[in-house]
Amino acid sequence: MKLPKINIEQEKLDINLKFYLFLKYIIKAKLRDLQVNFILQEYQLFLTAKDLELFKKSVLNSFNQPTKIAKNQFDNLSVIFTQTNTSIDVEVLVFSLKLYLIRGLLKAEAEIKSISDLDKLKDLNPLSLEYDKITVFNPYAARVNGALLSLAFFESLDNGFMSKTTDEFILGLSKQSQELQKFGLEPNQIFMIAFTESINQSITSRSGSDYENRILSVLIGLGIDKDKIKKVHDNADKSTEFDLFFELNGKSYGIGAKRTLRERYKQFIKTAQMTKIDVMIEITLGTDLTQEKAKSITNHDVYLFVADEVYQDNPYLQDMDMVYSCQELSLDLLRELP
Repeated sequence: MKLPKINIEQEKLDINLKFYLFLKYIIKAKLRDLQVNFILQEYQLFLTAKDLELFKKSVLNSFNQPTKIAKNQFDNLSVIFTQTNTSIDVEVLVFSLKLYLIRGLLKAEAEIKSISDLDKLKDLNPLSLEYDKITVFNPYAARVNGALLSLAFFESLDNGFMSKTTDEFILGLSKQSQELQKFGLEPNQIFMIAFTESINQSITSRSGSDYENRILSVLIGLGIDKDKIKKVHDNADKSTEFDLFFELNGKSYGIGAKRTLRERYKQFIKTAQMTKIDVMIEITLGTDLTQEKAKSITNHDVYLFVADEVYQDNPYLQDMDMVYSCQELSLDLLRELP
């Protein structure tokens, strides 16, 4: 397969790069709405005086304050102003500032769906697949929803959806967007990059630690004192860390919490052969569990708890000793485990 020849003009690249950098550094500056409004007011004076350096100096002077927050804002605005050298640059900067104000509204709208999904968790078992699906994909859903909202917003600007009741601010934004596009600006595509980045800066999944915390919440819900549940290394095998360790009725319990087993379950089996802990438990969703893995785990006196959906869909698990559905996890069952 051969791609067609693609040529992006330098002027188009430059204006879109500046637009992206302006958005990024404005977001990093964490400007308040009043501060953005101040800069926009100074912009109006710039239009009258037609003095770019005076505009930049006036803005920077107002942020040159001896506080940590002000220093961060001053530093980020300084970077922006090093790239603001023409009247078109100023227009792009002003456009970026206005979108920064809109960004908060779009972000709140994007997060409504996420909040709605999280509200469903109260009716689900924390160790179920359905619960896991919502918590794992929720940050990504917020980002996708934000991207679609951004697309819809700019389509509305470009298609002239404005009516007599439309806010003058939005009307001006629409006109400015259309004017800057004549110079090669691609507002939706570039804004979407910065916008979706800001929705969830730490998009890297925290599902591993979240799963451990969910098990912890279940144990506390069963009545186990949270102050007595610890994360410890096994005395006999220092390479193994019990995600959760506690004592109950004179017996010690070591739990390995793994959403997916992969090859990590073998380390837990090794520890089971060496440890003096009374009860070893592996809790997992079970999505990558096989009959062979389940036998390997239970053959070494490790109890296995899997998500109820997986347990119900696999009859071989129901026929095995020492294998339970997470739905069955209870204080009475823990006490009964030999």
